[in-house]
Amino acid sequence: MYTIGLIGGVASGKSTVADMFAELGAVVLNADRAAHDVLDQPEVRDRLVARWGRGVLGDDDRVDRREVATLVFGDSPEVEEERKFLESIVHPLTRIALETYRELLAGRGQQVFVIDAPLLLEAGWDTSCDTIVMVDTPEEHRRKYAKKRGWPAEELDRREAAQMPLDKKRHRADVVIDNGGDLAATRQQVLDFWNEIVVPHLDE
Repeated sequence: MYTIGLIGGVASGKSTVADMFAELGAVVLNADRAAHDVLDQPEVRDRLVARWGRGVLGDDDRVDRREVATLVFGDSPEVEEERKFLESIVHPLTRIALETYRELLAGRGQQVFVIDAPLLLEAGWDTSCDTIVMVDTPEEHRRKYAKKRGWPAEELDRREAAQMPLDKKRHRADVVIDNGGDLAATRQQVLDFWNEIVVPHLDE
């Protein structure tokens, strides 16, 4: 079993790179999707309501992730405290869900996994990875991607304030994928990494 941890800045194109790995045969473990499932757990919802009130619930009585985002993204001490509270609940349950699923598929013969998690390093999930790959994308490109998502101009800055600085992520990465060019150039880098690093490991 070989596990790749995928990191990068906000709106850097990690999901696009993850899809490229999937095309090569990897299983992508998406932490955001797993975290959404965790937020739907009644005990998690109740803890969030106990702290923040029923205003964090939507009309369907489920946790409204956009409302939660307004409480936990930013760089003030108060916001950081709320973010740590949320992470203390969501991160452990998300990690358990991802690792359980990974072990299940590994038992069925799947060999390569990609963990796509915005806070992979911050949450300490790099200890579950064989290699850390960073998707490095120029800021102007990331701002364009964020705009396509419908985010206001300041949203990218708010979200990045909640993450490890990019220079520290580069330092922690084993491999850097330059996503500043076209998709063909990015795909070639992914393919090179796959053939030079992943395939030899699987052949051992």
